[in-house]
Amino acid sequence: MSVRGDPVPPRLDPLAVRRLMREVGHRPRHSLSQNFLADVDVLERILAAAAPEPGRRVLEIGPGLGILTGGLLAAGCRVTAVELDRTLLRRLRAVFAPEIAAAATDPGAFGGLRLVEGDILDQDVGSLVETPFDVVANLPYHITSPILHRLLGTDPRPERLVLMVQREVAERIAAPPGRMSYLSVFVQYHASARVAFRVPAAAFEPEPAVESAVIVLDARPLHGPHRPAPLEAALEDDLWRLVQAAFRERRKMLHNVLARQLPIDSARVGRALEAAGIDPDRRPQTLAVDEWLRLREAIGPLPADHRGRPRTTSDPDPLDADRPATDPSETEAR
Repeated sequence: MSVRGDPVPPRLDPLAVRRLMREVGHRPRHSLSQNFLADVDVLERILAAAAPEPGRRVLEIGPGLGILTGGLLAAGCRVTAVELDRTLLRRLRAVFAPEIAAAATDPGAFGGLRLVEGDILDQDVGSLVETPFDVVANLPYHITSPILHRLLGTDPRPERLVLMVQREVAERIAAPPGRMSYLSVFVQYHASARVAFRVPAAAFEPEPAVESAVIVLDARPLHGPHRPAPLEAALEDDLWRLVQAAFRERRKMLHNVLARQLPIDSARVGRALEAAGIDPDRRPQTLAVDEWLRLREAIGPLPADHRGRPRTTSDPDPLDADRPATDPSETEAR
């Protein structure tokens, strides 16, 4: 399929989105936290941040009404979109029938769309899209943390992620030392992070009770002069055990909290902090990613222990523990 010219911005406002939902026969589902993008200026800013190029592979999570999908396809991207809602899937199949047919005929077709029914957390990303690829998505906010863990913590990793998330979560992801959290450390270990812009609740239909923001994550190369060699699996497990243990008592001094939360004695903690050049009276939120890496190396392998053991698939995601205490209205903006 040939790349289209510069797309004409769609009519996009709350009334138009409401009318579209009536035509489709769709009511926003609270169980999926569905709120739909209704501001063309925000759409254009998302696309500008994503900088889509003809032929670029893009994974979109939760395409919803297909508003962002259309912009990516118009730019000539090869889009794989994963959608759970069957009513919305019927609309997407109808609206983008030529793009879906083009991708089925030629997977390399510019502006082609592969539409996948299902929950992104149940998908094998490697089977969905070939590398290199980007992720551009208005994320389901209630599963932002598990999605970040899946996309950044396992291979294959996207090269760039442009994501609409809850504003508080975006600011936490990109926080500097002094305001770090488990989520900050995890994401910034894997990628550089910046908040591109805020998005008011009025940009959605229906309006959510929280503000949103678009965040840009550029994955760090696995090798290079400014990137240490990636940790082996066991050592990376130890890193996250260490960080998770520290943030269980984020307002406490490191030398106290680590001795309580890890199966090592206070003398070993003290020696490790000194070797890493970290003041033992500092709080966990003040440490940058490179300091956590130095501390992990100084502490060495951690003994097995229930409190700090590596997660299993039945364990709660440690990123979820880092979410705001009052997020009942987290929303999915599509």
